[in-house]
Amino acid sequence: MAEGKPRIEVTDSTLIPERGEGTIFSAWKISFFGALLLIVLLPLLMPEPYWEILKFVPDGVLVTFQVTLFSISLALVIGLLTGLGQISRVTFVNRLATVYVEVIRGIPLLVQLFYIYFALGKILRLQGIPAAVIAMAVCYGAYMGEIFRAGIQAIPKGQMEAALALGMSRTQALWRVILPQTIKIILPPIGNEFIALLKDSSLVSILAIADLLRRGREYASTTFRYFESYTMVALVYLVLTLFLSRLVGIMEEHLHRKGR
Repeated sequence: MAEGKPRIEVTDSTLIPERGEGTIFSAWKISFFGALLLIVLLPLLMPEPYWEILKFVPDGVLVTFQVTLFSISLALVIGLLTGLGQISRVTFVNRLATVYVEVIRGIPLLVQLFYIYFALGKILRLQGIPAAVIAMAVCYGAYMGEIFRAGIQAIPKGQMEAALALGMSRTQALWRVILPQTIKIILPPIGNEFIALLKDSSLVSILAIADLLRRGREYASTTFRYFESYTMVALVYLVLTLFLSRLVGIMEEHLHRKGR
């Protein structure tokens, strides 16, 4: 029997701890606790300016989470509809969903943010967080659509045939049999997209939205403490993304155990 071709798995998300990784000095632990320690020590050792920065950015962290959560929620809805559209037997729906995925994935997120905020902002009357959320959701909805499509197609065709044999319609079989199994498959990649979206949310700072990065820039521009401001902002982002990566790792572990 011929051996399968080796596969290279690459992700643009943060390092997700491997299952059963218990090493004290693992890469994740060094990165997470090292960043956390710096966030605590820097304000204690040098209150001016690190403590001042730490007091200045919390509302930016809240805005960052708002944009991320609203965007990922809307992206999931768009992704589900897009994924279903890509497997649809209706030619128009299939082409529409496929073109949307190809077009959106071919345009940088920053360009989409500018386009929706400035080009379409006056027409759609979108400003601030709503404009940022829609832009992020439209972009990530295309990637979510690919995840849903791949997840649905990963379910054995016999599942659909068995559901149809029991008297279900294709729609009933899809919602009652196929999608529940699909969700278990796609949860880990959706978790990765959530982390990636959190990092990309820093781009909304260019739209005058007071997220974490914007607050850091505001402090730096008034005090000229650019090194200290961006150091603290980077550390906070690192802690947030690594913490979420741990949650994704725990979720994957749970699904692995449940699937045995």
